[in-house]
Amino acid sequence: FTTALTFFILPHLAVVGPITYGICQTGCNVVVVACYTTTGFTFGTIAVPTALPAIISCNVML
Repeated sequence: FTTALTFFILPHLAVVGPITYGICQTGCNVVVVACYTTTGFTFGTIAVPTALPAIISCNVML
């Protein structure tokens, strides 16, 4: 029971401030924008139904 508590409940209790959240979001966006650029697209301009498999794999990083 203790192991289940540690792995399933405690990670959801993490609390961070707005600065840490912003740093995290910026880090994710930098990686995804770089991935889109590598595939020749611009992040935020591709609709899901028309997305290529390479773009979908970039979205997994989000």
